[in-house]
Amino acid sequence: MVDMYSLNSVLIAVILFVLIVIANELGLRMGGYYLDRSDSDVKSQTSAIQGGVLGLLALILGFTFSMSIQRYDERSGAEVNEANAIGTAELRTALLPEPFDGQAQVAIDEYIELRLRSAEVDLTHREERKALNRETSALQQRIWDIGVAAADANPNPVKTGYFLQAVNEMIDAYGSRIDALQRHVPPAIFYLLFVFFMSTGALIGYSTGLGERRSRVPALVLNLLICLLVFIIIDLDRPRRGIIQVRQDSMEALR
Repeated sequence: MVDMYSLNSVLIAVILFVLIVIANELGLRMGGYYLDRSDSDVKSQTSAIQGGVLGLLALILGFTFSMSIQRYDERSGAEVNEANAIGTAELRTALLPEPFDGQAQVAIDEYIELRLRSAEVDLTHREERKALNRETSALQQRIWDIGVAAADANPNPVKTGYFLQAVNEMIDAYGSRIDALQRHVPPAIFYLLFVFFMSTGALIGYSTGLGERRSRVPALVLNLLICLLVFIIIDLDRPRRGIIQVRQDSMEALR
């Protein structure tokens, strides 16, 4: 089975549009073939079935669109939560004794730049992302070690404890954001949608072919609108590589 996430979303929409048009044309020719053998009852039954299929298609489309919007909102919330956690850790560096406060501040500044740089990398660039993840883990460990060293050197561990707690929450927020980035609409749902689209296109063509007068324009407009909606759904489900992307305003504000 083809890995849809590795394909360009525009290419998927174009291929889908072509397949629907082909299915529509085949259905139109088949309807024309059975035109002389059909009566008003057959045409009304076909129209009723067509309406039911379109309603079912609208239901699946709405469900898929809602799922992709939810994933997008989760990624947006994860970005804000991570920025807040980093900001809290940065503020609590002032609780550390010298020279650990300055060391922690410098390390967290580097961490902010690293996270912003990571946000620009396409998720399909796996090797580059692995390198960035290793660099991130190493920097997290460096910040944690600074906090531990400060706790060992400080006779009052309450202040350093607050800093270590903030660092722990910062690391947890990073993990939550990575998890949110990996959540996508299951490919099986997209394949089901595509089967429904082509079947609906063929049924619309067949219903049109049963009429004495035929027009391809309404079906083409419907197919185009469906493919545009599919493009939006796929684009929402693709962080860091589509047109609709999660803004990094909260992380930029930390810089």
